[in-house]
Amino acid sequence: MTEGGRQRQAEIQALARLAGDEIGGAVDGIAAVHRAISDRVFAAARLGVGPAAQPVKVVHDAITDGVYRLLGGTAVAAGALAERVVDVPGAPVPSRTVYGSGFLAALQGLIGDSLADERPILAGPMTFRINGEPVAPGWVGDVVSNPRPRLVVFLHGLVETEHAWRLGGRASYAERLEGDLDCTTLLVRYNSGLHISENARLLNGMLQHLVDNWPVPVEQIALVGHSMGGLIARGACYDADRADLPWVRRVRHIVCLGSPHLGAPLEQLVHYASAALVRVPETRPLGRLLRRRSAGIRDLRQGSLVDEDWQGLDTDTLRRRVIREVPLLDCADHYFVTATVTHSPRHPLGRFFGDGLVLAASGSGRNRARRIGFDDSNGLHIAGANHFTLLNHDTVYAALVRWLADDVHHESMRCG
Repeated sequence: MTEGGRQRQAEIQALARLAGDEIGGAVDGIAAVHRAISDRVFAAARLGVGPAAQPVKVVHDAITDGVYRLLGGTAVAAGALAERVVDVPGAPVPSRTVYGSGFLAALQGLIGDSLADERPILAGPMTFRINGEPVAPGWVGDVVSNPRPRLVVFLHGLVETEHAWRLGGRASYAERLEGDLDCTTLLVRYNSGLHISENARLLNGMLQHLVDNWPVPVEQIALVGHSMGGLIARGACYDADRADLPWVRRVRHIVCLGSPHLGAPLEQLVHYASAALVRVPETRPLGRLLRRRSAGIRDLRQGSLVDEDWQGLDTDTLRRRVIREVPLLDCADHYFVTATVTHSPRHPLGRFFGDGLVLAASGSGRNRARRIGFDDSNGLHIAGANHFTLLNHDTVYAALVRWLADDVHHESMRCG
C-alpha cells in the first residue's frame, strides 16, 4: 500500500471509530437528561399517589436504561468494527481535499486537544501546505517555483484551513500578492484546538527551520493571520524574541485580520453558560458537552498567548483570570483590520455584535481596561461585513499591498 493509501485508510478508520464513540456518548447524554426529567416526574407523582409510584418507576428505569445501553453500546461497537474494516480504495486522503480538510478542521477546532492525545491521525501536525499537500519546512524552498528573499506567511483561524483564504472561490491574498509584490507566499495549516501558546511554539520552530533551509538568504518576513492566526503570529514572535532566534529578526510586518486580542464574547458567554447548565440535572449533559470545548477555544476568552495563562489553573472557574500582556515586536510594524455587521461601527448593534464573533475594540486591541499598543493609523475597519469576510475582501487586499510594500523603519526599531 502506498503512503497515501495508508494515510487515507488511517484517517477514514479513525473517523469511523470517532463517529461511533461520539454517537454512543450522545446517547448517554440523552439517557442522563431522560433520567433527570423522569426522576422529577416520579417525585411529583409520589406526592400525589404515594409509594404506589415506586414500582412503576423501577420498571420504567429498567426498560429505558436497557434501551439506552443497547443503543450506545451498538454505536460504539459499530465504530470499533468500522475502524477495523473501513477503507475506500482509490479515494483521496480526506485531509488533503478541500471538504475533507474542512471537516477535520471543524473537529480540531472543537476538540483538537483531545484528538491530539487520543487520535493524533485526525489532529495532524502544523505544516506548510502547497496545493493541500503537507511539506516539511526544510523542503519548502525546493518545492516552490520561485523562492524569493521576502516571505509572506498566512495563518488561518479557528476551525479553518488554508483553503479558507479562497472564500467565495476567488483568488486568495497569497495568490494575488505573488503577482503584485516581489515575494513568496506560504500557507500554514494547524490544529486550532491546541492552546494558542502551543501553536505559537510550533510556528516558532517551523519558521526557524524554514529560514535555515531557504534557498536564498531571507531578508524580510511578514505574518498575516486571520482571527486566532493573528494571535498565534504574535505569540510565536514573542517566544522567538525571548529566545533570540534569528528568524524573528527578519520580521517586518504583522497583520491581524479580525483577531480577538482582548478576547471573544462568544467564548465568554459559553464559559458562563456551561457553568450554569452543569448545576441543573436536566441540563448537566449539555453543560458537560460545552465544557468539552478545546483549549484553543478557551484561550479566546481573554486572548491568552502564553503557557502561564493556563498551566496549573482550573479552566472552568468563574473567577476572571489575570493574563500576561504580550508586547508587540519592536522591529515590526503591526496592522489590524476590524469589521462590524452594521454599516456604522457606532451603531449599537455594531458595538454589541462586532463582526459576529469579534468586537471592534478587541480587534483593535483597545478597551477601557486593556491596551495592546497598536497604532490607530495602522488600522482598517470594514463596515457591513462579518468575521469571515476578512478572509477575502478587495479593500483588505488593497491595504495588504500598501502595508507590505511599505518598509520604512527607523534603525532603532529594528530587531538585533
